[in-house]
Amino acid sequence: MADWVLRPALAVDVEAVAELRAVVLRPDLERLGRYDEQRVRQRLRDGFAPAHTWMIEVDGALAGCVALRPAEDAYWLEHFYLGPEVQGRGIGTAVLGGLLERCDREGAVVRLNVLQGSPARRLYARHGFTVETEDEVDVFMVRHRHPASAGDRPAEMGSGGPHP
Repeated sequence: MADWVLRPALAVDVEAVAELRAVVLRPDLERLGRYDEQRVRQRLRDGFAPAHTWMIEVDGALAGCVALRPAEDAYWLEHFYLGPEVQGRGIGTAVLGGLLERCDREGAVVRLNVLQGSPARRLYARHGFTVETEDEVDVFMVRHRHPASAGDRPAEMGSGGPHP
């Protein structure tokens, strides 16, 4: 696995994340007939909340991001993007596992939505997410607390980097 760290997002990260989103989602959005070069970036800008977002860096460079937004009855896992050059190296699995350990310690439910046909859906299923509802574009998934991973130990997040 690559050496990576998480750092808290800053407001100035919004454009880099908007660009990353456009790159990562383009194949799925084009397949679904939904790709719009401006809209894909603007939707990120409209929903970007640095207080709940972490930047994923590999060798000091932006490689991805993830957000865990608190809601009334759950956390929403949002804006989980990894650049194509770092996908398949175990980073997404490690980041997601650390976030879910935190949620399990809190006894929290985690929700997300993923595009129909996205390979990311397999990652979520491996981590215990199940389909709640779906439509022609989105699949809404939920994960309830996993007692086996709800111990008191802190989540490992990267190679000594901060963890949410």
